[in-house]
Amino acid sequence: MRVIYTMMLMLAVVAASAQMTPVTKANYQQAARFAPRKLSKLIFSTTVDPHWLKKSDRFWYVYETTDGKKWYIVDPAKGEKRTMFDNAIMAAKLTRIVKDPFDAQHLNIDSLRFVRDENWIQFEVKSTEEIVKKDTSAATKGKGNAAGTPPARERKIFYFEYNLNSGELIELPDFKKPKRKPSWANISPDGNIILFGRDYNLYWMDKANYEKALLKEDDSTIVEHAITTDGVEYYSYHGSGSFGNNETNVEKETNKKKRKSVGARWSPDSKHFTLLRTDSRKVKDLWVINAVAEPRPTLETYKYMMAGEKDAPVDHLYLFDAVAKTGKEMQVSLFKDQNLNVWTAEELAKERDDDWRPSKWLGNDQQFYFTRTGRDLKKVDVCKVDINTGTVKVLIEERFNTYIEIRRLGLVNAGKELIHWSERDGWAHFYLYDENGNLKNQITSGTWHAENILGIDEAKRVLYFSANGREPNEDPYYLHAYRVNFDGSGLKLLNPGEFEHAMSINDNNTFFVDNYSRVNTVPRSALYAADGRKVMELETADLSSLMATGFKFPQPFKVKADDGITDIYGVMYKPMDFDSTKKYPVIQYVYPGPQTEAVNKAFGRSMDRTDRLANLGFIVITMGNRGGHPARSKWYHNYGYGNLRDYGLADKKAAAEQLADRYPWFDVNRVGIHGHSGGGFMSTAAMLVYPDFFKVAVSSAGNHDNTIYNRWWSEQHHGVKEVIGEKDTTFVYNIEKNQDLVKNLKGHLMLSHGDIDNNVHPANTMRVVNALIKANKRFDLVILPGQRHGFGDMTEYFFWKMADYFTLHLMGDTTERPVDIEEINRETEQAGQKGGRRMQ
Repeated sequence: MRVIYTMMLMLAVVAASAQMTPVTKANYQQAARFAPRKLSKLIFSTTVDPHWLKKSDRFWYVYETTDGKKWYIVDPAKGEKRTMFDNAIMAAKLTRIVKDPFDAQHLNIDSLRFVRDENWIQFEVKSTEEIVKKDTSAATKGKGNAAGTPPARERKIFYFEYNLNSGELIELPDFKKPKRKPSWANISPDGNIILFGRDYNLYWMDKANYEKALLKEDDSTIVEHAITTDGVEYYSYHGSGSFGNNETNVEKETNKKKRKSVGARWSPDSKHFTLLRTDSRKVKDLWVINAVAEPRPTLETYKYMMAGEKDAPVDHLYLFDAVAKTGKEMQVSLFKDQNLNVWTAEELAKERDDDWRPSKWLGNDQQFYFTRTGRDLKKVDVCKVDINTGTVKVLIEERFNTYIEIRRLGLVNAGKELIHWSERDGWAHFYLYDENGNLKNQITSGTWHAENILGIDEAKRVLYFSANGREPNEDPYYLHAYRVNFDGSGLKLLNPGEFEHAMSINDNNTFFVDNYSRVNTVPRSALYAADGRKVMELETADLSSLMATGFKFPQPFKVKADDGITDIYGVMYKPMDFDSTKKYPVIQYVYPGPQTEAVNKAFGRSMDRTDRLANLGFIVITMGNRGGHPARSKWYHNYGYGNLRDYGLADKKAAAEQLADRYPWFDVNRVGIHGHSGGGFMSTAAMLVYPDFFKVAVSSAGNHDNTIYNRWWSEQHHGVKEVIGEKDTTFVYNIEKNQDLVKNLKGHLMLSHGDIDNNVHPANTMRVVNALIKANKRFDLVILPGQRHGFGDMTEYFFWKMADYFTLHLMGDTTERPVDIEEINRETEQAGQKGGRRMQ
C-alpha cells in the first residue's frame, strides 16, 4: 500500500507540473493584430467631443461607429438629441452636385460649423476632381511654370450651407474660405494689430497688411513696423532658443529673417499686451548630429541648461502700450534664477470653432496676474500687475520644503475675489482670497485631491471642479465632477459611478458632457445638468469589431507598496489566448513619474506597450509607486524627492511578488521590465538595483544620467539645494546615476535611443554604454537614426525589436526570425495595395 501511495503522489506531482507548462513560443501573429494601423479599423469614437454653440446651451458632435459617422445636435434644456441630417439623403444631394459617389456610411464632411442664426451649418467636401493650383509666388507670377514642370494641381473643394430645420442644402460656388491664421500671427482681440517676431525683435502690422500677408506672405507691398530694436540671438522677443527648436545651424541663419510667433498676452480691450523675454545667452550649447541628413550630415546647436549648472536662463517681464507702441520692463526680480509665468485667460468653450482666438491675459483691462518661482521651486509668489501705475503686488505666498506646484487662479467678478489651488495642508484644495490677497476661507478640505476648476458661477457663488480620491471604496485615481459653495458648504458629487470621468462644461455652467469608462469597460458618454441631474445618455462606443478579434479587457488590481501600508493600483494585461494552466513570463511597463504614472484608468486605443506586448505571450503589468502620481497626497507624490533613481523600484518588485502569491500562472522567476524616457531610466535602474529579480530590460530614450538632463524636470523632482553666500547664491545638485551600478548587471539589457533626441540627449544612453563596456558586460544597443525622443516613423520597428528581445531572453523562444520583419512588411503592403486601388 505504501508503494502504491508513493506512486500516486509522484503522478500527482507530475500532473501538477504539466498543468503549469511554461510558455515557450511567442504568438507574433496575435500581437500583429493590434498594430496601430489595424486598431484604427477596429476602434472608432470613444468620447463625445462637444462643440458648444454661442447663443444657447446647445452643442453638436460627430460620432463614428462601424456604420460610419453621424452628426448630432443636442438641446440640453429640452433633453433632445437628433441627427443634423439624414446621411442617406445628404449623400444623394452631395453626389448630384459634387459628381463623386457618396453613401450614408461614407460622408467626408469637413470643417463643420454653425453660422447665421444657429439653424444653419456650413461645411466643405473635397472632390476627386483636380484643378490647377493658383501660383501667386513672385518667382512665377506672370511667367507661367518653368519649362518641363507640370502645373501644381489640387483637389477641388465644394462649400455648402445646410438648414437643420428645412433640410435645404445650398452650394456656395463663390465662397472664399477664410485663410488659416499663420502660426506667426498674434492678433489683438479687436483684430486690428498683429504682432510677430523677426530678426530677434518685436514687430507689428495692421489688419490691411495682414490680409495681404494671408494672400501672399512675401508681398513686397506689406508695411510692417519694428517695436523693438535691441533683440539679439538667445535674448530675443520671440523665443529663448532653448531645447526643441529643431533648427540646424544653416537653417537658423536662413530663418532669422522670417516672421516668428511671439508669446504676447493681450488685455481684453487690446490697448496693452505683456510678454516674457528670456535671456539664454549664458546657457551652454548642446548639439546633436543628424547623420542621415542629405546631402551631408547636419549639426544642430541649441541652448540646453542641465541640472545643477550655474548659468541659467533669466526671465524678464515686459508691458507694452499697444497704442503708443512703447514698452517697459517690469521690476519683478526677487529670487536668483527665478522663473516667471504670465497666466492666460481661460478660453471659452463656445469659441473653439472660431477662425482665431486671441491670446488674452488673465485679468481685466487694468491688471493681470503672474507667478514668480524660485529655482529650487520651494517658494512661489502669485502676483498682480497694475498697468496704470506699473506696481507689482504679491497676493499669495507659497512656501514648502519640497517643490511647489500651482494652478491658474480662478477670478471672481474680474478679480474682486480669487480662487487659489494649493497643497499647503498635504492635499490639493481650493482657497478663497479677496483681491488684496487676504485669505477669506478654505473652500474644499479633506484627505482627497482637488484637480482643476471646471467653472465658476459668480451669481450663485458656486465653484465647479474636478477631483479624485473622495469617494469611499473606489480607485482613488478616478476623476469626478463636483460643485461646492464658495464658503465650503454644499459639496456635491455630480457624476457618480466608479469610472474615470472626463468632463466638458459649457460657459454658462449649466450643463456638462461626461465621458466615462474604466480599462475594463466600454466607454460611454452622458449629458448632465450642473445640479447633478442626468439629462440623457449620449453614446456607447462601438467595440464590436475589436471584440470580434477575441480581445479581452485587462484586469485592474490593488497591492501594497513595499512598506506594507500604502495602497498601489495597477492594471494587468493577459494574452487573448490566456491559459490558466500555463506559467507566463511577466513584463512590467514602467514610468516613474513623478508628474504622472504609466497606468491607464480609462479605456484607450494605445496598446503597444500593454495589450500588444501581452499578446506575444506575456503577462504585462503597469502600476504606480510611491513618489509617482501627483493626484494623491503630497506625501505620496513627493516620496521620491532626493532619491530620483531608486525611489520606485522596491514597490515594483513588491507588487510582482504579491501577484505571484495570488496567481499560480504568474511566473515571478521570469520578470522583465520596459520603459521609455523616465521609464527607460527606471527599467535600467531596476536591472542594476535588483539584478537577481529583474531578468530582462528594454530601456528606450532613458535619462540615465540626470546631471545631463534638463534642469526643469531633474531639479524639480529630485531637488536642488540653494546655498546663499555673502556674495552670491549658488545651487548644488547631486544625484545617483545608472552607470554607477553597471557592475551589478546579470541579466539581458537592450538600450535604445534616437540619435537626434534633443529632449533626452543620446549621451544619457552612451554614458551607460561606456560604463558597460569598461565593466566587460554583454548588452545590446539599438540606435535609431534621424529620430527624436518619440522615435517617430521607427516606432513600429522598435516595437518588433523589443518583441524579439523579450521573446528570446524572457520567454526562451529561440525560433529563428527571418531578416525581414514580416509584421511590418505585411502592414506596408496592405496599405500600399489600398492606396493603389484608391488611385485607379
